[in-house]
Amino acid sequence: MHEIHVGIGSNLGDRQGNILTALQRLRAHATISAVSAFYESAAAGGAEGPAYLNVAAAMRTDLPRADFERFLRDVELAVGRAGGTPKLAPRPIDIDLLAVDGAVLRNDLETRAYNAVPLAEIAPHLVTAHPNGSVRRRERSLRFATDRQEEAPDVRLSLDRVGVTGVRRVVRIEVDGRERVYNAEFAMVADLAANKAGLHMSRLVEILEEASLEVLARDQRPTCAERLVEAIAREIVGSQRAVRAEVSLRAEFGLERWTPVSGRRGEETYTLVGIASADERGTRSVIGVEAEGMTACPCAQGMIREHSLHELREAGFSDADARRALDALPVATHNQRGRGSLLIGGGSGDAVRAEDLVEIVENAMSSETYDLLKRPDEFFVVNKAHHNPKFVEDVVRGMLARALDMYGDLDDDTFVSARQVNYESIHKHDAFAEAFGRFGELREELRGERRLPKTDLATWLKGKPQG
Repeated sequence: MHEIHVGIGSNLGDRQGNILTALQRLRAHATISAVSAFYESAAAGGAEGPAYLNVAAAMRTDLPRADFERFLRDVELAVGRAGGTPKLAPRPIDIDLLAVDGAVLRNDLETRAYNAVPLAEIAPHLVTAHPNGSVRRRERSLRFATDRQEEAPDVRLSLDRVGVTGVRRVVRIEVDGRERVYNAEFAMVADLAANKAGLHMSRLVEILEEASLEVLARDQRPTCAERLVEAIAREIVGSQRAVRAEVSLRAEFGLERWTPVSGRRGEETYTLVGIASADERGTRSVIGVEAEGMTACPCAQGMIREHSLHELREAGFSDADARRALDALPVATHNQRGRGSLLIGGGSGDAVRAEDLVEIVENAMSSETYDLLKRPDEFFVVNKAHHNPKFVEDVVRGMLARALDMYGDLDDDTFVSARQVNYESIHKHDAFAEAFGRFGELREELRGERRLPKTDLATWLKGKPQG
């Protein structure tokens, strides 16, 4: 591993945003250990244009120097720097390699205050002297005495959930042992005391940025979805002085799939779901997936079968022959595209894998579906679905039963939630079913064949924390 120090500057467009984007892209081949404050200075060395914003960053990489320098140029192009930009022209991003393995590469570093001053903040041993000149440290935000959120509200009632939703960020997380980049959507909420007018909403988004850039970098192993949302929830409790906070993540991910007859390879898209709750005692989280499939309606199929039996008798078939024919052939019915979700909480380590959850959800429906289907594949899916009709209620019960079987070694406090929505084809409404509870509650109900009160997700998340 090589110790690298770089200087990053921008004087066009959203300067701070350009620098943060460059830092995020650098993480593809480097682990960032320190980043200086932002420093502002006039364009130097005869250059013209707006003032520059600069930072210095320390990082480690296993790339040789020549490969790393090519990587820096790729990052510049990705952030928006045009190829062939004249040396002194304004630019959205500029990345300078300042030192490698403790050796300073630039003889003129101490005269380049815009590089030297940020570098001296994080690596003073590399800079013996530097002129401050016109380099000015920037506050990360303007400071105002007014803090309306901390004032008393007109109506002194506490609120249970206040926060932000629909926050989109690109994050690197692990799914089933593979780390990838995902376009994720977050929701972050906390309770609000009766004596506070509001929550600091911008701070929630700031916490997300810090978790994405710092929590991920600190972990020795790739970060999974539940650890990320737990870290954010803990930060919200601490920074907002909240009794409880809840964070959820949704991210699209792909799995390799082969069509059932033609054997065509494809990648199907699913949704990863992570939800965490934190309070002063610790955190609790669930992980799950959403997947699509199809169902065939048993009710309509039963009516078609009854009518077909009558028609066959009228045509001269014996009752036995008519029934044998209907048993051999798939009977028509209407179909629905369904979307199922399954959440598991309390599984430790690698016990719960996203791919296993996807299979549970798809197998609970009448048939799985595919983006790519050749004619033999279409026949397979339709034939399978019509030989396996399911109500929306059947799908949810099937998911719960398969989860209890697959994770039979997990304890009674393990939480499970199953949900199915069928997008009806002949009705102007959709069909919906949901069930949830601790494993112990579901196991007892299966043994006793009587309905028992069950724990919902919100109650389980408020239970004994995991740590």
